[in-house]
Amino acid sequence: MPRSIPAAATVLGLVLAAVPATLIASPAEAAKPRTFKNCTALNKVYPHGVGRPGARDQTSGKPVTTFKRNGKVYAANTKSDRDKDGIACEKA
Repeated sequence: MPRSIPAAATVLGLVLAAVPATLIASPAEAAKPRTFKNCTALNKVYPHGVGRPGARDQTSGKPVTTFKRNGKVYAANTKSDRDKDGIACEKA
């Protein structure tokens, strides 16, 4: 026998009630990019660095191309872009 809509809604309500409030981010919190203290901390999350879309590594060796492209995270961490090439904490 198929379940009725109210029963399904009750189950969904119980599931949502079981989720801790700390796991549900507000839209403002979800939109705020993470700022890292230094390159060591940033590289733990983004091993090859983070940069603006379209950025190119400026190096005398082989350029890093495997960095994460995310303009918002880069903008929050521009202090870590020492050579001002649009990539923060680039690392091969």
